[in-house]
Amino acid sequence: MKLLVTGGAGYIGSVVAALLTEAGHAVTVLDDLSTGHRDAVPEGASFAEASVFDAASVLGPSYDAVLHFAAKSLVGESVQDPAPYWRTNVAGTLALLEAMRGHGVRRLVFSSTAAVYGEPAAVPIPEDAPTLPTSPYGASKLAVDHLLRGWAEAYGLGAVSLRYFNVAGAHGRFGERHATETHLVPNLLRAAAGGGEPARLHGTDYPTRDGSAVRDYLHVLDLADAHLRALEAVRPGVHRVYNLGTGSGSTVREVLGAVRRVTGLPVPVEEGPRRPGDPAALIAAGDRARTELGWKPHRTLDETVSDAWAFTRRPGSPS
Repeated sequence: MKLLVTGGAGYIGSVVAALLTEAGHAVTVLDDLSTGHRDAVPEGASFAEASVFDAASVLGPSYDAVLHFAAKSLVGESVQDPAPYWRTNVAGTLALLEAMRGHGVRRLVFSSTAAVYGEPAAVPIPEDAPTLPTSPYGASKLAVDHLLRGWAEAYGLGAVSLRYFNVAGAHGRFGERHATETHLVPNLLRAAAGGGEPARLHGTDYPTRDGSAVRDYLHVLDLADAHLRALEAVRPGVHRVYNLGTGSGSTVREVLGAVRRVTGLPVPVEEGPRRPGDPAALIAAGDRARTELGWKPHRTLDETVSDAWAFTRRPGSPS
């Protein structure tokens, strides 16, 4: 297929673009490089340095589908400055959808987030759980799902939204390189390598198996596999939502233990109180994805951490 990958120079987008290229698809990466990296565009893919607002100038009738990753994604930043989140995540997606409609491209896979559910009443979280996002980031992603549903009903768009929480790991030279790193695994690895401040453990008295919060971690390759399966499952006029998760999750202390095992290094940690609004557990159910897409995560927490650690050891990678 001929495919457009928006945000394909970012972390998850670059891994998906790499797998699509390796599978023999003709891939064009569209990225404005505001947070992505030019050298993250996989070999064999074409590259258009452009905003998602300019997708109409890149797309054409010969394209079969779009995989949409271009977005702003920092929860805390979205609370402090929501305007760019509504502009990029919602207005940008609207511009993309109009470009697709204008060129007759009718298949879309959307990289969404389980943050649309807010603080869940029960875990694991199924797709029919109430959507009550607690941040402009989550709200903007939910707004896109409403757009996709309307486009499917009115214009025959086929779309799949994939909702997930935490992603880690790497695929060779494709890994996390965020200017502002908020994710647990890379921050623990940085602390292990002595490249930053001690890692912080927020909350030790949660009602969990070891007192630390539980979060759902997926290897980026398992996540990318779900995107490829979703691409095959898109049907005209239908918008489907799939949660992607392990169904069990890992505690912060368990992730810390994995980092220590993989690196063989001590990881300095400062324990502190809970952060306001942090739920004890956030785990996405993956039952529908298993049944309808034939997807399930295969890689263990240690494998995820090991691949992320190998990426940080590569020349030129963050450490």
